[in-house]
Amino acid sequence: MIKHIFLLIFLGAHLMSGENETIVLGAGCFWCVEAVYERIDGVISVEAAYAGGNTDKPTYKEVCSGETGHAEVAKITFDPEKVKTKNILEVFWKAHDPTTLNRQGADVGTQYRSAIFFLNDKQKITSEKSLREAQTHFNSPIVTEITPLEKYYPAEDYHQDYYNNNKNAPYCQFVIQPKLEKLNLVNQTQNPPLTQNAPDPHN
Repeated sequence: MIKHIFLLIFLGAHLMSGENETIVLGAGCFWCVEAVYERIDGVISVEAAYAGGNTDKPTYKEVCSGETGHAEVAKITFDPEKVKTKNILEVFWKAHDPTTLNRQGADVGTQYRSAIFFLNDKQKITSEKSLREAQTHFNSPIVTEITPLEKYYPAEDYHQDYYNNNKNAPYCQFVIQPKLEKLNLVNQTQNPPLTQNAPDPHN
Protein backbone atom coordinates (compact mmCIF):
# COMPACT_ATOMS: atom_id res chain seq x y z
CA MET A 1 0.00 0.00 0.00
CA ILE A 2 2.82 2.39 0.95
CA LYS A 3 4.65 1.52 -2.27
CA HIS A 4 1.48 2.24 -4.27
CA ILE A 5 1.02 5.64 -2.60
CA PHE A 6 4.66 6.58 -3.20
CA LEU A 7 4.45 5.57 -6.86
CA LEU A 8 1.27 7.60 -7.38
CA ILE A 9 2.85 10.67 -5.76
CA PHE A 10 5.96 10.26 -7.91
CA LEU A 11 3.97 9.88 -11.12
CA GLY A 12 1.75 12.80 -10.21
CA ALA A 13 4.74 15.04 -9.62
CA HIS A 14 6.35 13.86 -12.84
CA LEU A 15 3.26 14.37 -14.98
CA MET A 16 2.11 17.68 -13.53
CA SER A 17 3.80 20.64 -15.18
CA GLY A 18 3.86 23.88 -13.21
CA GLU A 19 0.29 25.14 -12.88
CA ASN A 20 -0.86 23.02 -15.80
CA GLU A 21 -2.83 19.85 -15.19
CA THR A 22 -2.52 16.38 -16.67
CA ILE A 23 -4.89 13.46 -17.09
CA VAL A 24 -4.34 10.13 -18.85
CA LEU A 25 -7.10 8.71 -21.05
CA GLY A 26 -7.60 5.50 -22.99
CA ALA A 27 -10.19 5.58 -25.77
CA GLY A 28 -9.05 3.06 -28.35
CA CYS A 29 -6.04 3.65 -30.60
CA PHE A 30 -3.87 6.38 -29.13
CA TRP A 31 -3.35 7.89 -32.58
CA CYS A 32 -7.03 8.86 -32.55
CA VAL A 33 -7.02 10.23 -29.02
CA GLU A 34 -3.88 12.25 -29.67
CA ALA A 35 -5.27 13.74 -32.89
CA VAL A 36 -8.48 14.80 -31.15
CA TYR A 37 -6.93 16.48 -28.13
CA GLU A 38 -4.23 18.24 -30.12
CA ARG A 39 -7.12 20.22 -31.58
CA ILE A 40 -8.76 21.25 -28.30
CA ASP A 41 -8.18 24.84 -27.21
CA GLY A 42 -6.30 24.94 -23.92
CA VAL A 43 -4.51 21.63 -24.43
CA ILE A 44 -0.77 22.21 -24.28
CA SER A 45 0.59 18.80 -25.22
CA VAL A 46 -0.49 15.23 -25.88
CA GLU A 47 1.75 12.18 -25.51
CA ALA A 48 0.93 8.68 -26.78
CA ALA A 49 1.76 6.15 -24.09
CA TYR A 50 0.99 2.85 -22.37
CA ALA A 51 -0.59 2.57 -18.91
CA GLY A 52 -2.58 0.35 -16.61
CA GLY A 53 -0.64 -2.88 -17.08
CA ASN A 54 2.03 -4.97 -15.40
CA THR A 55 4.91 -5.12 -17.88
CA ASP A 56 7.77 -2.68 -17.37
CA LYS A 57 8.81 -0.60 -20.38
CA PRO A 58 6.58 -2.44 -22.87
CA THR A 59 7.04 -2.22 -26.62
CA TYR A 60 4.21 -1.56 -29.05
CA LYS A 61 4.39 -5.17 -30.24
CA GLU A 62 4.08 -6.44 -26.68
CA VAL A 63 1.12 -4.20 -25.93
CA CYS A 64 -0.62 -5.31 -29.15
CA SER A 65 -0.33 -8.92 -27.98
CA GLY A 66 -2.74 -8.14 -25.16
CA GLU A 67 -0.43 -9.85 -22.68
CA THR A 68 0.94 -6.78 -20.89
CA GLY A 69 -2.30 -5.50 -19.40
CA HIS A 70 -1.46 -2.03 -20.67
CA ALA A 71 -3.89 0.18 -22.56
CA GLU A 72 -2.97 2.58 -25.33
CA VAL A 73 -3.43 5.99 -23.73
CA ALA A 74 -2.81 9.68 -24.24
CA LYS A 75 -1.30 11.90 -21.56
CA ILE A 76 -3.09 15.23 -21.93
CA THR A 77 -1.52 18.32 -20.39
CA PHE A 78 -3.76 21.36 -20.34
CA ASP A 79 -4.13 24.87 -18.99
CA PRO A 80 -6.98 24.82 -16.42
CA GLU A 81 -7.51 28.53 -16.99
CA LYS A 82 -8.62 27.74 -20.55
CA VAL A 83 -10.15 24.28 -20.26
CA LYS A 84 -11.32 22.33 -17.22
CA THR A 85 -11.01 18.63 -16.48
CA LYS A 86 -14.76 18.27 -16.96
CA ASN A 87 -14.41 19.76 -20.47
CA ILE A 88 -11.59 17.35 -21.29
CA LEU A 89 -13.88 14.51 -20.24
CA GLU A 90 -16.83 15.84 -22.23
CA VAL A 91 -14.67 15.47 -25.33
CA PHE A 92 -13.61 12.00 -24.16
CA TRP A 93 -17.18 10.67 -24.14
CA LYS A 94 -17.82 12.08 -27.62
CA ALA A 95 -14.54 10.89 -29.13
CA HIS A 96 -15.17 7.15 -28.69
CA ASP A 97 -17.83 4.61 -27.75
CA PRO A 98 -17.43 3.98 -24.00
CA THR A 99 -20.05 1.21 -24.04
CA THR A 100 -17.99 -1.32 -26.03
CA LEU A 101 -15.78 -3.52 -23.85
CA ASN A 102 -12.17 -3.78 -25.01
CA ARG A 103 -13.03 -2.55 -28.47
CA GLN A 104 -13.24 0.56 -30.62
CA GLY A 105 -14.45 -0.21 -34.12
CA ALA A 106 -12.13 -2.73 -35.75
CA ASP A 107 -9.52 -2.31 -32.99
CA VAL A 108 -10.13 -5.18 -30.57
CA GLY A 109 -8.28 -6.11 -27.39
CA THR A 110 -7.78 -5.00 -23.81
CA GLN A 111 -5.19 -2.51 -25.04
CA TYR A 112 -8.05 -0.56 -26.64
CA ARG A 113 -10.21 -0.42 -23.52
CA SER A 114 -11.96 2.74 -22.39
CA ALA A 115 -10.18 4.09 -19.32
CA ILE A 116 -9.59 7.18 -17.23
CA PHE A 117 -6.39 7.13 -15.18
CA PHE A 118 -6.61 9.78 -12.48
CA LEU A 119 -3.72 11.42 -10.62
CA ASN A 120 -5.53 12.64 -7.53
CA ASP A 121 -8.81 12.43 -5.63
CA LYS A 122 -10.19 15.54 -7.30
CA GLN A 123 -9.77 13.96 -10.74
CA LYS A 124 -11.35 10.75 -9.46
CA ILE A 125 -14.43 12.57 -8.20
CA THR A 126 -14.70 14.66 -11.38
CA SER A 127 -14.34 11.53 -13.55
CA GLU A 128 -17.00 9.60 -11.67
CA LYS A 129 -19.42 12.52 -11.87
CA SER A 130 -18.68 12.95 -15.57
CA LEU A 131 -19.36 9.26 -16.20
CA ARG A 132 -22.73 9.47 -14.47
CA GLU A 133 -23.68 12.47 -16.58
CA ALA A 134 -22.45 10.81 -19.77
CA GLN A 135 -24.45 7.65 -19.04
CA THR A 136 -27.68 9.60 -19.60
CA HIS A 137 -26.70 9.92 -23.27
CA PHE A 138 -26.11 6.20 -23.88
CA ASN A 139 -28.62 3.35 -23.98
CA SER A 140 -26.01 0.73 -23.09
CA PRO A 141 -23.97 0.76 -19.87
CA ILE A 142 -20.66 2.64 -19.99
CA VAL A 143 -17.79 0.24 -19.33
CA THR A 144 -15.04 2.83 -18.86
CA GLU A 145 -12.70 1.97 -16.01
CA ILE A 146 -11.73 4.78 -13.64
CA THR A 147 -8.52 3.87 -11.86
CA PRO A 148 -5.44 5.50 -10.32
CA LEU A 149 -2.47 5.90 -12.62
CA GLU A 150 0.31 3.52 -11.65
CA LYS A 151 2.65 2.31 -14.37
CA TYR A 152 3.04 4.74 -17.26
CA TYR A 153 5.42 4.53 -20.22
CA PRO A 154 5.67 6.88 -23.22
CA ALA A 155 5.17 5.10 -26.54
CA GLU A 156 7.86 4.89 -29.19
CA ASP A 157 8.81 8.09 -31.01
CA TYR A 158 7.08 7.15 -34.26
CA HIS A 159 3.71 7.06 -32.47
CA GLN A 160 4.02 10.67 -31.33
CA ASP A 161 2.05 13.21 -33.38
CA TYR A 162 1.15 10.30 -35.63
CA TYR A 163 -1.83 11.74 -37.49
CA ASN A 164 -0.17 15.07 -38.26
CA ASN A 165 2.88 13.28 -39.61
CA ASN A 166 1.06 10.57 -41.57
CA LYS A 167 -2.19 11.94 -42.93
CA ASN A 168 -1.97 9.81 -46.08
CA ALA A 169 -1.73 6.54 -44.14
CA PRO A 170 -4.88 4.42 -44.57
CA TYR A 171 -5.71 4.37 -40.86
CA CYS A 172 -5.46 8.14 -40.70
CA GLN A 173 -7.65 8.61 -43.77
CA PHE A 174 -10.36 6.08 -42.93
CA VAL A 175 -10.50 6.18 -39.12
CA ILE A 176 -8.98 9.34 -37.67
CA GLN A 177 -10.08 11.84 -40.33
CA PRO A 178 -13.79 10.88 -40.09
CA LYS A 179 -13.58 11.12 -36.30
CA LEU A 180 -12.16 14.64 -36.51
CA GLU A 181 -14.84 15.61 -39.02
CA LYS A 182 -17.57 14.26 -36.75
CA LEU A 183 -16.21 16.35 -33.87
CA ASN A 184 -15.74 19.43 -36.09
CA LEU A 185 -12.02 19.48 -35.31
CA VAL A 186 -10.50 19.23 -38.79
CA ASN A 187 -9.37 22.86 -38.97
CA GLN A 188 -8.74 23.47 -35.30
CA THR A 189 -4.94 23.66 -35.44
CA GLN A 190 -2.02 24.43 -37.69
CA ASN A 191 -0.50 21.08 -38.45
CA PRO A 192 3.22 20.45 -38.97
CA PRO A 193 4.55 19.49 -42.44
CA LEU A 194 3.26 16.20 -43.76
CA THR A 195 5.76 13.34 -43.77
CA GLN A 196 5.53 9.64 -44.42
CA ASN A 197 8.37 8.34 -42.27
CA ALA A 198 6.47 6.32 -39.70
CA PRO A 199 5.22 2.77 -40.34
CA ASP A 200 1.52 1.99 -40.10
CA PRO A 201 1.12 -1.06 -37.81
CA HIS A 202 -2.63 -1.04 -38.45
CA ASN A 203 -2.08 -1.84 -42.14
